[in-house]
Amino acid sequence: MPQKLRLILGDQLNYEHSWFRSLDDCTTYLMMEIRSETDYTTHHIQKITAFFFAMRNFADWLKTAGHNVIYIKLGDAGNQQTFEANILKVIAEKEICHFEYQLPDEYRIDIALRNFCKSLAITSDSADTEHFYTTREELADFFKGKTQYVMETFYRAMRKKNNILVFDSQPVGGQWNFDSDNRKKLPKGHTPPKPLVFDKDVSGIVSEIQKNDISTMGTVDAHHFIWPTTRTESLQLLNYFTENCLPLFGSFQDAMAPGEWSIYHSRLSFSMNTKMISPSEVVDAAITEWQKRPDEIELHQLEGFVRQILGWREYMRGIYWMKMPEFSQLNYFSHSNNLPEWFWTGKTKMHCLREAITQSLTYSYAHHIQRLMITGNFALLAGVDPDQVDDWYLGIYIDAIEWVEITNTRGMSQFADGGIIGTKPYVSSATYIDKMSHYCGTCFYDKSKRTGPGACPFNSLYWNFYDTNKEKLSKNTRVSMVYKIWDKMKPQEKVALIEQAQYYLKNVNLL
Repeated sequence: MPQKLRLILGDQLNYEHSWFRSLDDCTTYLMMEIRSETDYTTHHIQKITAFFFAMRNFADWLKTAGHNVIYIKLGDAGNQQTFEANILKVIAEKEICHFEYQLPDEYRIDIALRNFCKSLAITSDSADTEHFYTTREELADFFKGKTQYVMETFYRAMRKKNNILVFDSQPVGGQWNFDSDNRKKLPKGHTPPKPLVFDKDVSGIVSEIQKNDISTMGTVDAHHFIWPTTRTESLQLLNYFTENCLPLFGSFQDAMAPGEWSIYHSRLSFSMNTKMISPSEVVDAAITEWQKRPDEIELHQLEGFVRQILGWREYMRGIYWMKMPEFSQLNYFSHSNNLPEWFWTGKTKMHCLREAITQSLTYSYAHHIQRLMITGNFALLAGVDPDQVDDWYLGIYIDAIEWVEITNTRGMSQFADGGIIGTKPYVSSATYIDKMSHYCGTCFYDKSKRTGPGACPFNSLYWNFYDTNKEKLSKNTRVSMVYKIWDKMKPQEKVALIEQAQYYLKNVNLL
């Protein structure tokens, strides 16, 4: 009988995919751990470990279900270390007549597999991953003919299309967006739920990674690995979130506090981005819990969560496929400075950055405001080359896959796209950081000082950023008030701020 080969990538662990609904002795599934994927940037040790462990668990599940599986481990003697070489080897050995793959979520792999299939002497085909609410092209079609791509407009359309929190084409609760209710600081003495973590031994995989000299960052407790790596564990984490964290998620989704690395966040992004669970079942589970406990879970808590998944996640994916590959080269401000050395160690006197970076190195995780308004904010104010910022974010976070990382980093965080995603740069002085966190009170630097010894670097760097980029930003109506304040400052105050900022930029590795 003609033999068929199907490739499964490391972020395509969809237990519910239609491929697996029936057994076929003529079909073989191929999965692989390869250097071309571990080495394109420096990844966090927990990120590589989680992917490999989740992949191996998925392969075991397929085998137990009766499917034919070839799984190539990183250190296997016959591993050719690239998709193309390993596929060709299996095609020859198994006398494969037809090759199939699921559409990749990364542009580089998509192009590579399309070109590879053109070179094959056998037939080939591709299938949808059956994961997202939208197709690759849906956002581009939605905004066809438009010059601005407003996420809120797309989000409302997705709510209507999928009948989510909608009644008679109108939003449940009378408004589409409750963001104004979701910006609260964590009260002093408030203790969020203890994060649900998983305790398993991954020392074998960690040893393989080290034995093969894979360059990594961060740390890992190989005997007590905390991340979900199966569908069952992912569902457990989802249930824990809806029962324990959803009731206050919206209120404190932007809050930050020392020692609190999870707060009320779901931490489901790795499970979703590897497709162990789908966005629709995550949203449905949250809505079901809200319907069961309407007196305990206010609508704004739920809507803020739904917006992140149905709105922002799908929006970012759509922008990615609409704007790649050009998007990866955008550098609106022509920034070229190096990422400070302490981004790799966390050894800085700035409490907010020390907390966010150390947490990221420890857990391979930080929530969206830590990424946007702490590390991303500083990188933008410091004029760091967006290529370096992309590499850092892509490597350090367990949930970072290019389609979601680069749009959030180069676009939303660094404004390197010139406003495709965000309508203004997301920068702030110490005022915002103090408003949303408990970092500033115990910091080496003084949040209230703009200049002089011990002045918070964010303050002078903030004004220096706007002064440096006045030609490009002064006509942006969303930041017009900033320039009105700047223009009213006394000349000597401006000079002092610029000099302070230049001193900090020159000595950035000492901050």
